[in-house]
Order: sequence, then C-alpha cells, then structure tokens
Amino acid sequence: MTLFFLILFLSSLLIVSFFYLPKFGKHPSGEHLELIKKSPNFKNGSFANLNYTPALTEGASYYTVLKEFIYGNKQRVKPLKEIPAIKTNLHTLDINQNLLVWFGHSSYYFQLDGKRFLVDPVLSGNASPVPGSIKAFKGANIYSADDIPEIDYLFITHDHWDHLDYKTIIKLKSKIKVIVCGLGTGSHLKHWGFKNEQIIENDWHSNINLESGFVVNTLPARHFSGRGLVRNKTLWASFLLQTPSMKIFIGGDSGYDTHFAEIGKRFGEIDLVILENGQYDKNWKYIHTHPHEFLNVAKELNAKHVFPVHSGKFALANHAWHEPLSKVYEYNKTEMLSLVTPLIGEIVNLNALQQDYKQWWLSVE
Repeated sequence: MTLFFLILFLSSLLIVSFFYLPKFGKHPSGEHLELIKKSPNFKNGSFANLNYTPALTEGASYYTVLKEFIYGNKQRVKPLKEIPAIKTNLHTLDINQNLLVWFGHSSYYFQLDGKRFLVDPVLSGNASPVPGSIKAFKGANIYSADDIPEIDYLFITHDHWDHLDYKTIIKLKSKIKVIVCGLGTGSHLKHWGFKNEQIIENDWHSNINLESGFVVNTLPARHFSGRGLVRNKTLWASFLLQTPSMKIFIGGDSGYDTHFAEIGKRFGEIDLVILENGQYDKNWKYIHTHPHEFLNVAKELNAKHVFPVHSGKFALANHAWHEPLSKVYEYNKTEMLSLVTPLIGEIVNLNALQQDYKQWWLSVE
C-alpha cells in the first residue's frame, strides 16, 4: 500500500511539473492583469466571446467526443502519400515584391510594401505540448525557423499550440522586431525572453499605426484560448492590416458569428481575406468555421479574394484531411468567388491574386 501511494505521489508530481515547463508560457499577473481587467471583453476572471459560445455543441459531451474519436467511423484524417510542396528560398526574395508563402495549416509569410510579415508560425513539425502526438503530414513540414528571414511584424492570433509554437518562437527570437497579439498573449512572450517594447498587445476594436502607411486593427473572433488546463486568460483575435497598397484580413480561428458582417460593413472591400477552414466538427460547431459557412463569411467580409487555411498539415479533427478544401471548391461552383489555394511553399503574387491554382489535394491519396 505504501508503494502504491508513493507511485501515485510521484506520478502526480510529474504531471504537475510538466505543466510548469517553459513551453506552457505564463498567465498575465500583477500590473499586466490589472490592465487586462479593464477590458470590456474580460468578464468574471476570463475573456469571453461577443455572444454565448459553449465549448461543445448542445447535446455533446467530452465523453461522446472521446467515444467518437476512438470508436467512430474514422475517415482518412491523414494522407497516405506526401503532401506536394515547394521549397522557396525566402532569404533571396526581392523585398520590393509583394508576395505570400504558405507553410501549411495557419502559418504563412508575406512581404508587402517593403515590409516582412509572419503569421502564427508552427515550424517544429508538432502542434501539441506532447512531442510527436500531433505530427505534421509527410512532406508538409519542409520549412524550419532557419528558413525565415528577419521579420518586421509577427502576428499571433491566439495562444493555442497549433498557432503559437514554443520551439519555433524561441528559434525566431533574434529575427523578430515587433510582435502584434491580443491582450494577455504578451505574458507568454515576455516569459520566453521577449522585451516589452517588442510586443504590441491590443483589445478588440482597437487600432494602432505600426509606422507610416501601416495600420493594424485588432478585431473579434469567436474562439477560446489556453495552453494548459486553464482557458481564456489571453485574448484570441483577428486582424485587419492596412498597408499603402492593400487590405489583408488575418482571420485566426473563429466560428461563425455576427462580427464578420460588422467587420465587412466597417472596412468595405478587403483585397485578401485569410480565413480558417479545417479542424471543425459537429461537436464543437461554435468555435470553427465549417465549409458550408466559409463562402458566406467571405461574402460578409467583402472579400475580393479568399485564402482558406487551417488545413493541409495537422489532423486536429475527425474529418478527412482533404475535406475542407474539397468541400469549399464544391460549394464555390455556384458562388464563383476567387479562391487562393497554393501549394505549401508556392509563391503567391499579391499583385495578381486571380491565378489558376491547382487543386493539389486531388492528387494525394
């Protein structure tokens, strides 16, 4: 009996110690937390969505989700063959070219009007605190932190592991000038050694001039946050970046809600809308955009061109790995919106987004 309690104690100590590893970051505290408490979006000790947003759909439970995951009719959530990709040398690109390069899932690099931007980089091959548990698809992880040039502005939409990767951020630290994120996320970054003056934290419906001609608007999303057992201590967000030549919507993760139409009314036509489309499920329908909602969201945002992301690299839901892109293309046969669907690593010319993109996922088993 004594041995049993000793093993139980040591196991508990090991589990608790795991959550104190640096990669989990740090929740806001002290003066930082007091500032956050002034936000109208911080209620009863946590951030909240604009409208009621349960973690799970009515009628679902964590038990049913686990049961479906283990015993359900599993689709092919991972491809059998390698994802096709192109290795573009980002270091040699002409900074005067307006272009974008996707790294799979929600990570992408773009340069616009002489500035370099990076969004939600996850380049370690894993999207989980447990090494090797959520691994990138074969062929999808061809870029590493070493491939990234010096970055003027890094955008972090929220602190989930598939958007804020500790290993990647640490390796990029010396290359990043400024980080733009939602309230509270800076607490993780400061815990990892970034300086206060490098971090711009914003609440929803706020804007800041990054420099002459470059304005970023921090806007709502319908999601949640958290890197451990506690949720919603940092703010999830979307961003509208206005540069001298373009408007780009950086959507992050978000379920469908009224904020999309409100953003569309406020900002008019948006040149490029980058919108999540993947890792959805009927059991958590409020926190991710589904393919049947995707095109309507794009229209509400007045998208001139729309780029579906959050797929093609990691399996975080039970749908077939190719389903998000296949379904959006199918639905778009009647809507005829301009879809931007490049290969991982393919250069997208931001001055000529109306291109003939291959449906590359159709060639992968």
